[in-house]
Amino acid sequence: MQHEETIKQGVGFSLDGLLFHLRDIEFVKRDESWRIEQRLTGSHVLFVATNGRGRLTLDQHECRLGEGVVYVCAPGETYGAEPEHPDELTIFLFKFDVFRATEGERVPSVKAARFPLKGEIHVSPADSLASLCAEVYLQWQSEDGLERFRSQLAFQELLYYIMKNRRHLSGESRTGLESAKDYMERNFNENLTIEQLARLANLSPKYFVDLFKKTYGISAIDYLTELRINKAKQLMAQADAKLRDIAHQVGYNDEFYFSRTFKKKVGVAPSVYMKRRRRKIAAYRSPIIGQLLALKIIPYAAPLHPKWTAYYYKRYRADISVHLSAYRQNQHWASNIDTLFQARPDVVISTDELNAGEKEKLEQVAPVFYVPWKDKNWREQLLLTAEFLGETREAEHWLERYDRKVKAARERLKRMVGDDSFLILRISKQNLYMHCNRSMSEVFYRDLQMAPAYRGERSVYDQEITMDQLAQIDADRLLLLIRQEEETLAFWKTLQYSMPWQELKAVRNRRVHLISSDPWVEYSPCALDRIIDETLRLLSGDCPK
Repeated sequence: MQHEETIKQGVGFSLDGLLFHLRDIEFVKRDESWRIEQRLTGSHVLFVATNGRGRLTLDQHECRLGEGVVYVCAPGETYGAEPEHPDELTIFLFKFDVFRATEGERVPSVKAARFPLKGEIHVSPADSLASLCAEVYLQWQSEDGLERFRSQLAFQELLYYIMKNRRHLSGESRTGLESAKDYMERNFNENLTIEQLARLANLSPKYFVDLFKKTYGISAIDYLTELRINKAKQLMAQADAKLRDIAHQVGYNDEFYFSRTFKKKVGVAPSVYMKRRRRKIAAYRSPIIGQLLALKIIPYAAPLHPKWTAYYYKRYRADISVHLSAYRQNQHWASNIDTLFQARPDVVISTDELNAGEKEKLEQVAPVFYVPWKDKNWREQLLLTAEFLGETREAEHWLERYDRKVKAARERLKRMVGDDSFLILRISKQNLYMHCNRSMSEVFYRDLQMAPAYRGERSVYDQEITMDQLAQIDADRLLLLIRQEEETLAFWKTLQYSMPWQELKAVRNRRVHLISSDPWVEYSPCALDRIIDETLRLLSGDCPK
């Protein structure tokens, strides 16, 4: 959990001289469908849950929304959230900018600044948070311009209340529950008991068990097992690792009990998992992860981020030993290569879409296999990678299973949607685009045989379109790919309540489906396989196992 972090250097800081501008408010109350896909923010975001609990991800830090704790996300970072129990959650998201007045200049001006704190802020007492948030929101929603101006003042009152009543959580003053959890993370290899952990938390064993599950969403025993299994996975990547030694190092005296526990949690026996991890294969670009997983290979190193590689980050971050940056799709390539130099992989697999300088540096790390990205389709790419790694038969098995899955899904979808026509619409900033990338073309339209409402000269396109043109196409169903950043989301918020949008046939018939960049933008076997699942889920309300 990310505790509050002072951005300005030094212990103390002052809000004097800072100017605040409330940009927008999102208020959610008991909404079954509410969740926030991981998005990049251009402003500060303040999260205040006044009832219920939820899960929040700030960049790569996972947090728990709850009463008495607020969070601040800084510009340039990412966030995502979802409720634990949607029928109980009440949450406010305040988006705001911070400026600092310049001094010593002839013409006074302001410059963008950062809020002095980010991350988790504990507020006590928190009894006025709900009323202050509601006051800001009501004034913000007013049709009276003077009341909306007043909401700016009320928002500063909210900030003042938070800053005045924030509690410092030093190592000595953290709650007993957090202390017990920290102890588990440092000493998971010891013979820990519920009674021992409850004593550390200064709670009764029964209350400790109930409170831990309620607070962290997982039982204390399951969390301890998770810590041990994740450490075991890291140890299994070592070339000379032995199962008995690994079991002892993570807290299991009986290697057979460890083996049973590992297989139950991971799905494969430790020996099988270790065999897959023997080679230190680095996936330099994120689609390569999807190729390797199709070959039942977990990469030793790979780019991971909760927004740009959401699926892989959520499911495999404990399995992948070396995490490369995936921020804005390979923006930090130089530091990634430095990380690989330290990690010393046996081989690196990458797409061939790198500049000469990047290739030269990458090839100094280890032998590199470049997957031809534009000249080959995903099936050919998978087979080429498999041939290089000696896993051709595994690739052939995967393709056979994929073809069977496509056939079954195609038959189900035909019964669900009949001859309905589809248009995939991409929304970015304040523009609409008819959109079809390689994944959509080859899986959604070709393999699944969904009927396109627009038939262009090319199978892959990204063509700007007006609302009048959209109405003329008259698609039966729309799939919306909405860019997860503030200007686009503000435009979408306005667009969906406009009359031209409401008059579209797909909108009138409630046949508008939101899709996310993960998996629809990635071009890899794993992503395409998940597009099939997502299509079935969107159009039928369920997803095959």
